[in-house]
Amino acid sequence: MLHYQLSHWEQESFFQDIDVAVIGSGIVGLSAAIHLREQSPSLRVVVLERGPLPIGASSRNAGFACFGSLSELLDDLENSSLDEVLQLVEQRYQGLQRLRQRYSDQAIGYEALGGYEVFRKEDQQRFARCEEHLGQINKALIAIIGERTYSVKDKSLQSFDMAQEVEHLILNRAEGQLHTGNLMQTLLKRARELEINCFCGVEVKEFTEANDQVVLRTYYGWSLTASRILVATNGFARQLLPDLAVQPARNQVLVTAPVPNLKLKGCFHYDRGYVYFRNVGQRVLLGGGRHLDPDGEQTSSFGHTNDIQTYLTNLLQHIILPNQPFTIERWWSGIMGVGTQKKPIIRPLSEHVIVAVRLGGMGVALGTAAGEQAAELLLNA
Repeated sequence: MLHYQLSHWEQESFFQDIDVAVIGSGIVGLSAAIHLREQSPSLRVVVLERGPLPIGASSRNAGFACFGSLSELLDDLENSSLDEVLQLVEQRYQGLQRLRQRYSDQAIGYEALGGYEVFRKEDQQRFARCEEHLGQINKALIAIIGERTYSVKDKSLQSFDMAQEVEHLILNRAEGQLHTGNLMQTLLKRARELEINCFCGVEVKEFTEANDQVVLRTYYGWSLTASRILVATNGFARQLLPDLAVQPARNQVLVTAPVPNLKLKGCFHYDRGYVYFRNVGQRVLLGGGRHLDPDGEQTSSFGHTNDIQTYLTNLLQHIILPNQPFTIERWWSGIMGVGTQKKPIIRPLSEHVIVAVRLGGMGVALGTAAGEQAAELLLNA
């Protein structure tokens, strides 16, 4: 990487007297910066982003406005109490409502098309367990959602034109989808309105606390100082904070060219949420598969593997679009932040450092509220 020093003009005009430096320009980082400026307009807030765009997951996700398929929640109950699972669902659901309150559905491309869980013939045991617990979970969610959330919708299968091998659907009526790019553009627009400087291409190598401020050293060789910092780098957090209980997790994603007369509408979960697909207009987006190689996909490196690409392509060809020709137009990958617990880490690490990471693949649902919560911790420190 190119090493150089800042000029007098650059230092004085761009990096002088910073009150708060937010590291990471994803949903959490921008939401935190926006909240800080709205609550305290005199604060000098800057956002530092290592890539030309928020490179982790915020601009690379599938745009699911979701809080968990039924089999995923039942899977979580294997390691957590019902109260803990419900608390996390409430965080996600309320986070989605907060996002939609802050920014209009039109601005973020939100569509209330529902979220479906798909069960193939080989998943009969998993479906039976979901059906057995459906009433119990619905009753528990009434206080959060305000309505009966999950229902079996097998009669809808024909309208989506999936393979006959798909035998069951469970609908989550409280889920929807949005346009990830529109969401990020909306956040960036609001940040510009508040005169928040977002510096892309500035990767922080390390930081130290000294003399009541934080010194951030960049990979370019120069440093800047801020009174306080907020770390919102999610899956990359351990590069700055190696002892933090968060691990990177890669998801591989594809999108097709437009499919004529596409019948698929809405968001679809498969295999406890490890696989997901949706329509993007007349295109199909499909991603996931990290459960096939959990160790290999525990990486902060972007890229693809032949096994997962083959798995996703076969699902697309034989299950999702069995009767239609298609062309895969683009592949990409995103890096999430996960851990042994699904609860996000939002807390102070010191008097000058706040962290908001480990969104567990639920950044769309949790990001806005997580950023605002972290900002409040910083304001009240």
